[in-house]
Amino acid sequence: MDERTVRLNELAQGLRPLEQGVDWFEGLGADEQFEVLRDLSGFCTQARATVEDGPESVRLAGIRPTHTPAVLIVRGQLPGQLQKIINLPQNERVKAFRLLVALLRVADKRRRELFCAGGCTHTWHQFVAGPDTEAATA
Repeated sequence: MDERTVRLNELAQGLRPLEQGVDWFEGLGADEQFEVLRDLSGFCTQARATVEDGPESVRLAGIRPTHTPAVLIVRGQLPGQLQKIINLPQNERVKAFRLLVALLRVADKRRRELFCAGGCTHTWHQFVAGPDTEAATA
């Protein structure tokens, strides 16, 4: 698992503060930001995110329900909406990043509870907070 995948999963699991992730994301170039959003979208799909996860994800992301990514996430047909979110203009990317990290958090939490409660072999479910990470607050 590459460093970016680890970082994104740690953010989604609350093992790193979201603001730390936002700072990292803002420091990336436009192409890298797109790749991160694309990866997050894929992780959300893999974690079986649903449209019903949208409102909670918006709340956790700390964005307004009227922001473009928030409006898109609750519209239905999630795969198409995720595609629109990752292709939003540059000035919407931080909001999109915050929202997709939160969506992954919601969907993966449910996945853990339903399918991984008795243990699993998902590498990203084996992370634990280390001495150099802070627990995130929701």
